[in-house]
Amino acid sequence: MYDNLDYIAYPLPEDIEHLVEGGDLKRAKKIIEQRIAGDKLPECLKERLRFELKIIDYIPHCFTLTEEEMLAQLQSAYENVTFEEMEDLRDAGTLDWHYIDGKVYYKTNALNNTIKTRPDMNDRLKDKSRMYEKNILDEVIAKMKKDGHMKIKYRIRTTLSIEPEAQEEGKVIKVHLPLPMKDAQCTPGEIVTNPPAKHIADETHPQRTAYFEEVYKKGMTFSAEYDYTIDAPYVNPDPAKVCAEQPHFSTEEVAPQIVFTPFIRALCDELKGDETNPLLIARKFYNYCTVNCCYRFVPAYYTKPNIPEFFAATQRADCGMHALLFITLCRCAGIPARWQAGYCTEPFDVGNHDWAMFYVAPYGWLFCDGSYGGSAYRAGAMDRWDFYFGNLDPYRMVANADIQQEFDPPKKFLRYDPYDSQDGEAEYEDRGLTGYEYDTDKEMLSIEVLND
Repeated sequence: MYDNLDYIAYPLPEDIEHLVEGGDLKRAKKIIEQRIAGDKLPECLKERLRFELKIIDYIPHCFTLTEEEMLAQLQSAYENVTFEEMEDLRDAGTLDWHYIDGKVYYKTNALNNTIKTRPDMNDRLKDKSRMYEKNILDEVIAKMKKDGHMKIKYRIRTTLSIEPEAQEEGKVIKVHLPLPMKDAQCTPGEIVTNPPAKHIADETHPQRTAYFEEVYKKGMTFSAEYDYTIDAPYVNPDPAKVCAEQPHFSTEEVAPQIVFTPFIRALCDELKGDETNPLLIARKFYNYCTVNCCYRFVPAYYTKPNIPEFFAATQRADCGMHALLFITLCRCAGIPARWQAGYCTEPFDVGNHDWAMFYVAPYGWLFCDGSYGGSAYRAGAMDRWDFYFGNLDPYRMVANADIQQEFDPPKKFLRYDPYDSQDGEAEYEDRGLTGYEYDTDKEMLSIEVLND
């Protein structure tokens, strides 16, 4: 299933595209269902339309705030916010929105996005404790430079629960929860699951999970508690020492996301210019993603037919989109690059996160975190900005070494996130569950620095 998701990037008929973008979702859904039922369309286009129905169903769950509700949230968090300023924030791309039935609706977490990405508004925050700070990372970076690495052992518990409206007692339910895998800086340890997992994927599986299969009982939860160690190295690659001969693995396209479209090729050529050193070329790509572009919470990835193009054109996206654009530009330039993702695991805070790796001989695989790099740049933390090109802090859990990989064992239905694995996935015998039908809680149980 996951080696061919090309249909996600197939074009929509123009009238349906207009209806979806204009927010006339009921009419769009009706027309799609009529055309799927007809005999004029090729099956490949019908497949694309079936996928669009998933997107249409998702939009109202993602964009839930009316203009009045969005303004009230802003005014509760900041001093002296007017409707006109809210409109300016919308036009600047800070507040994500969508038309639904002729009205503007804002993304549910638009306020959190504002607090995270607009440090210029921090002085007006009513609760200064909400300010987005990363000072702890500066201390870690200094330690890594001094010691050459930082090694941390973690114990984390991930728990998936089904929302009340999706609880179907007596049905067989199948659940996958992400687990730490063996890759680069990550070494997995003990795993304890509740209820007992039916299968634990091999520690080298590129999207490792614990698999549960149970007859669902009301209130049932699924959890995985696990140890793992991160040993994050510090490197300071020198462009003058880069080898003349470079490898060519991990440079292929992977449709529908890592594709060398005319726009990607043009952007790649413009950014690299006459530069031939792969380390310096990759740095140009990193600079574009962190200086010209900005972080933004985004809707589910399956709503974007081509994520790298979306990010490159809008210049606003989240961590995974930063990673995918960087990977695609590197591969387009012949520089090996790949995905790595899981959680950011700063003390007392566990959350989803994605980043990239790229290969330059003689240094081998290096890290690139455009999201953390971009926040450092916006904060004026230039040392931290430089660090995240080539390096990664040790506050991570690695569950993914590649995108768009089949689980072991495979799911029957298309995943809620067909590319990544962080919040887990769930399905009954007759349907897959969407991300708003279950909730995943991540808990830091212990964290121990091993090279103090």
